[in-house]
Amino acid sequence: MRASQWLWALVALNVVWATDLFVLGHGFERLAEPGGLLIALGRLTGLYGALVLVVQLVLVARLPWLESRLGMDRLTAWHRWSGFWVLWLVLAHLVFVTLGFAAQDGGDVLGELDTLVFGTEDVGLATIATVLLVVVGVTSARRARRRLRYESWHAVHLLVYLAVVLGFLHQVSVGEDFTGSPVGRLYWWSLYGFAGAAVATTRVGLPVFRNLRHRPRVVSVVRESPDVVTIWIGGRALDRLPARAGQFFLWRFGSRWFQAHPFSLSAMPDGRFLRITVKALGDGSAWLQHVRPGTRVFAEGPYGAFTGARATRRQVLLVAGGVGVTPIRALLEEFAHAGAHVVVVYRASTPRDVVLAAELRAIARWSGARLHFVVGPRTTPGLPDLAALVPDAWRRDVYVCGPPGMTEAVRHTLRRLGVPDDQVHTERFAFAG
Repeated sequence: MRASQWLWALVALNVVWATDLFVLGHGFERLAEPGGLLIALGRLTGLYGALVLVVQLVLVARLPWLESRLGMDRLTAWHRWSGFWVLWLVLAHLVFVTLGFAAQDGGDVLGELDTLVFGTEDVGLATIATVLLVVVGVTSARRARRRLRYESWHAVHLLVYLAVVLGFLHQVSVGEDFTGSPVGRLYWWSLYGFAGAAVATTRVGLPVFRNLRHRPRVVSVVRESPDVVTIWIGGRALDRLPARAGQFFLWRFGSRWFQAHPFSLSAMPDGRFLRITVKALGDGSAWLQHVRPGTRVFAEGPYGAFTGARATRRQVLLVAGGVGVTPIRALLEEFAHAGAHVVVVYRASTPRDVVLAAELRAIARWSGARLHFVVGPRTTPGLPDLAALVPDAWRRDVYVCGPPGMTEAVRHTLRRLGVPDDQVHTERFAFAG
């Protein structure tokens, strides 16, 4: 049974439990009363919204067992769509409850909404939580995310944690599963407790422990081009850090400790150094162009299943787009040392956009890897000439890292070439979460 199947089975089981607790708590006993059905639907959508919110916390916790098997791309996609489900369920909860109480009291809907929001402290907290979820949902829409810098998007996204706390306080104080059912109270406390402990352990406790243990610092900064630098990071006992080529960390540097940046390793970890290569695409990455040796680093990770562990054969195709070449370069080094037969296809718009070319050529020379640079304006997304460049792609494990549009186009091309989906491994070069 796959990790995704275990996860969905667990979610389905909790839906059944939450529904059962609702029914046992006499949730449907007042259906004959005015507004009874609407209030019952409001309570039920609220419970489901809380359940999906807990699932979101588990996904954002990036539990190593899940993350190493599913990959950050899949967890990110599920986190995003579960967030929209939370938003719609919470809004449905608000609408159904307002309509139900208005019918029960014989008043108008707007008056009832005013009473609930401004006349009840616990509901007021829930209203604030709903507003925060709406803000996060709007900024998570694809069109809005394209216009936001990563730093701004990440700061807004942290409001989810405040929304969880406010929603939990609302559920504890007025939720009938808390106030009227010892079993329901135990269930929901356990559920929130597990999710909170998962986030605290994997997103706070483990990173703090690892950074105190390894004490990473910037050792060297090498300029690759006018807008690209390679940063070498040293520390203590880095050989004990479970990092592999293809993975990434969330990096915080010096005085900018409050800004987290997801950058992939651009060289295979050797137990002495970690290395990233950064292009100036936003305020944070532009600032890193001038970071100095000796700067303290806080690294959260490693994350990602875009590693050699997913390969099932000795023939490998690595496809990179733009600065997405950074994990591809690290994977090339690892596969080369393992004796795999590797082909690299690197797509860039202009010669200036080609990064780490000398290193790629050097590794290709001593390992016998084939290297193809495809440089020129993007008249069509993806790599339409991939079949000519790699006619035996169907028998290779394929790793693709680049902009989302290019990644999807390459996947489509690979399907036409007969490459099975389980041989294609991708890493989106875009916002994570």
